[in-house]
Amino acid sequence: MNYPVNYSVSIWLNHARIKNELTPIYARITVNGERANLSLQLSINDIYWDKKHRKIKGNCPNAMKLNTYLENFRSKINDCYQELYYQEKPISAIILKRKYLGQDVKRYSMADIIAYHNEEMQHLLHKATMRHYKTSQNFIRRFIKKKYTTSDIYLDQLNYNFIVSFEHFLRSYQPRDHQKPMSNNTAMKHIQRLRKMINLAHKMEWIEKDPFKRFKTRIEKKTREFLNQVELRQLEDYQPKLDRLSIIKDIFIFSCYTGLSFSDLMLLKRSHLSSDENQQIWIFTKRIKTNEELKIPLLPKALDLVSKYQWHPRTLKEQRLFPEISNQKTNAYLKEIAHICGISKKLTFHVARHTFATTITLNNGVPIETVSKLLGHTKLATTQIYARVLQKKVAKDMEILKSKLN
Repeated sequence: MNYPVNYSVSIWLNHARIKNELTPIYARITVNGERANLSLQLSINDIYWDKKHRKIKGNCPNAMKLNTYLENFRSKINDCYQELYYQEKPISAIILKRKYLGQDVKRYSMADIIAYHNEEMQHLLHKATMRHYKTSQNFIRRFIKKKYTTSDIYLDQLNYNFIVSFEHFLRSYQPRDHQKPMSNNTAMKHIQRLRKMINLAHKMEWIEKDPFKRFKTRIEKKTREFLNQVELRQLEDYQPKLDRLSIIKDIFIFSCYTGLSFSDLMLLKRSHLSSDENQQIWIFTKRIKTNEELKIPLLPKALDLVSKYQWHPRTLKEQRLFPEISNQKTNAYLKEIAHICGISKKLTFHVARHTFATTITLNNGVPIETVSKLLGHTKLATTQIYARVLQKKVAKDMEILKSKLN
């Protein structure tokens, strides 16, 4: 086993925590460049501190007592270091600190933080999000096995090189089910999930140094597809002969006029509908992804589709608004529909949500704050990603400005 050779302990005044003109005395343990700070539970006025010799000035009984305490601390830390060294145990700044404090000096591994994260977060994160984490965790395990020829690695072994090497592994990874390599943004998402788990370990002091300190994720901004008014009309005018295509077309258009995601739409039942004093029909539900409340007034075209499926045999039993179908089949059928309608854009169900944000709402003067509420976003910045300002609206806004200036 390789032992750390660069080990030191220094005593210093932590001026960041000065209080009532008294500065706390801290110790800094350094092992191979990694640091761990430790409060010595003492505070003094700066004028009594000997910067050169790192001790209290003077020979008075109180100064001698405090200096003896500091020397005893150095001796105890050295004893801890020597004990770990001769027992051939791993040595790090955080391990030394914990040993001195009499705390658990367990050396945590990647498997430990993955298990802890999954246990703690399974009730806080949506199951789809947890599924993404488990995919990222599988990539981490494959990387460790390939690079280190082992199934696990200690967290104190992680460094900047580990992160960069993991990024390279992701970018060069060749999937078995298709030939397309991993995109930049997909690789960055896996790294972001690793970062969140390592941050959790860092907060719990399972790891002393953050290996992500100098690493920056690089997410590429991509154009979000949406249907313009002409394309949406093409889709609405299409009359499928097959029932499966008719259902997919209808739920897609319903999403274009409500902004609902596929998973939220599939859970809708008649009990989610309610009318106000003006006889306006509303949808009252919650987003699966964020648990945010959704209150969406139904536009006439959306209401017509609800009425169309009211007595459909696949909705009656559970009082669903629409027949249940998988997201995978939906997207496959949407490609077929796009080809028939002559729409060249890659049509996925999420395009409907983008269409609602742009063509249906923003393009017709609905304020972005209202659009954000309708989409169930927790941050306005998220809406700005979905809802790009269309050229037509820019021209309309400029005409209004011209009239005001004239």
